[in-house]
Amino acid sequence: MSDESKRDAEYWDQVEEATELLQEHNFQDALHALRDVIKANPQNPYAYYFLGHALYELGQLEPARDAYRAAVRLSPAYLGARVALSHTLRMLGDLRGAIEEGEKALKQAPNDGDVFFALGMAHAERGDKEAARRYLHKFLDSRPEFEAAQEARAVLAEIEREDEDDDVN
Repeated sequence: MSDESKRDAEYWDQVEEATELLQEHNFQDALHALRDVIKANPQNPYAYYFLGHALYELGQLEPARDAYRAAVRLSPAYLGARVALSHTLRMLGDLRGAIEEGEKALKQAPNDGDVFFALGMAHAERGDKEAARRYLHKFLDSRPEFEAAQEARAVLAEIEREDEDDDVN
């Protein structure tokens, strides 16, 4: 096992307890556990990613954004952190930033459904209907989870309604 693989495995081991707390929806305890991990090892990108996840779930979007950014800064190839950052930026109204992060993720993983979803949602929010359609249809083609697929379909339906209203006016 390479040194990098060993370090990665150590990073995962360090966040194991916190990820269990997250799965149990025990976000406050997960926050405390992750902050302890970060104090002990501030180079652990998974700790920052899961910290972002806990903060996002608690509605603390700006600190979540900062945690996701830290994860991406420590591990630029961390696709999940970049996609989460894109969604969080969109939720904060930074649509340009959300699309930029989504495009970086797309370069890393040109066929990833989660990337298509992030880009589709950001473009929809920005009002770029064609790009939103393109990415959301690619997302649906990736056979996503039911809940996310329903959200994408709802956005696509809203775009279609807006187009019909535009045609009437």
